[in-house]
Amino acid sequence: MFDVNKVRTDFPMIQNNDVAYLDNAATTFKPQCVIDAVTNYYTHETSNVHRGDYDLSYQVSEDYEKGRETVARFINADTREIVFTSGASMSLNLVAYGYGRKFLKEGDVILSTEAEHASNILPWFKVCEETGAKIEYIPLSSEGEMSVEDFKKAMHDRVKVVAMAHVSNVLGYIQPIEEVTKIAHEYGAIVVCDGAQSVPHVPTDVKKWGVDFLGFSGHKMCGPTGIGVLYGRFDLLQAMDPFMLGGGSNARFDICGNILLKDAPYKFEAGTPAIEAVLGLSAAIEYLEKIGMENVYKYEHELRVYAIDKLRELDNLIIYNPNASTGIITFNVKNVFAQDAASFLNTKGMAVRSGNHCAKILIELIEASETIRCSLYFYNTKDEVDRFVEACKEITVENCVGIFF
Repeated sequence: MFDVNKVRTDFPMIQNNDVAYLDNAATTFKPQCVIDAVTNYYTHETSNVHRGDYDLSYQVSEDYEKGRETVARFINADTREIVFTSGASMSLNLVAYGYGRKFLKEGDVILSTEAEHASNILPWFKVCEETGAKIEYIPLSSEGEMSVEDFKKAMHDRVKVVAMAHVSNVLGYIQPIEEVTKIAHEYGAIVVCDGAQSVPHVPTDVKKWGVDFLGFSGHKMCGPTGIGVLYGRFDLLQAMDPFMLGGGSNARFDICGNILLKDAPYKFEAGTPAIEAVLGLSAAIEYLEKIGMENVYKYEHELRVYAIDKLRELDNLIIYNPNASTGIITFNVKNVFAQDAASFLNTKGMAVRSGNHCAKILIELIEASETIRCSLYFYNTKDEVDRFVEACKEITVENCVGIFF
């Protein structure tokens, strides 16, 4: 049985702060077990991986590779399909440059949506510039939801890559990724999935989904910053190029410039990795597995419904995604600039995000250049939601002006 009050005792940030932290789409708090895994490496196991002929290095290398096994289990992949990166941004860039730049050509199409985060659209802009490929967009509803029918209409024979977020970081809808991959593969296209906002919140199964690539970050799922994952089908990883070379990525090279790269995933992991972050990510995943991702999703959805029901009663708010199922709630306060409203909420002990949230194309869809984003996670409570709603009631032009004087 999921007990949010018990869970909250695992997080030092919750115990040491009075803030209602509602910015979990940006990053998440870390449970003590993750902090312990990181500090244990620095206090008891400091050494490099895959390089030392001594017990300490061997043990850390074993723990590091067990971390890869943990990630693979969590998303139902093979260990050789797990590449450690610095985060979702690096993972998605790696696919764009390592696969897209190598295999796309003039006239090819990358199909995406207007709701994409910069990390999953800007690299493809650059690939188009270099290869002559072009980007087309799948129609979305006014709330940012994509239907299978609209995706089918957007697909055609020139589409070689479908790049989309499983969950938008602004509107929070879960896109029908399993249906998308099935249709895309019928046309011979690959699917590149941005999982930054989905892997921390919903059960993930790359084999069931059928995606060809999936990128996500550790820090958005209770893990450390500076660590991310690229899942890729092994045959595609073998075919694509790394964009960084160095120690650990090659089997051998000679004075003539001949290089023999290692097999995936190691050919993409040049240099000393973020060892402590991998160990912390492994601890975070084991923590989430104990809670159960079905429980995470169910509780988060229930909390969101509770929040939306209360926020809808306020006549000073514009809610852009009332029907989404994940914990992202995006809104504005009538006649109040988003950053001013967020600053006012800060004076009430509320941590939210304001701005365009790195999804700058989306403003044309929702007709708002800036929004406020409240993003929930499994350690938030109804009491925090109640405090948040009460604070939203008080947001007026007059109250916000008072913040700065």
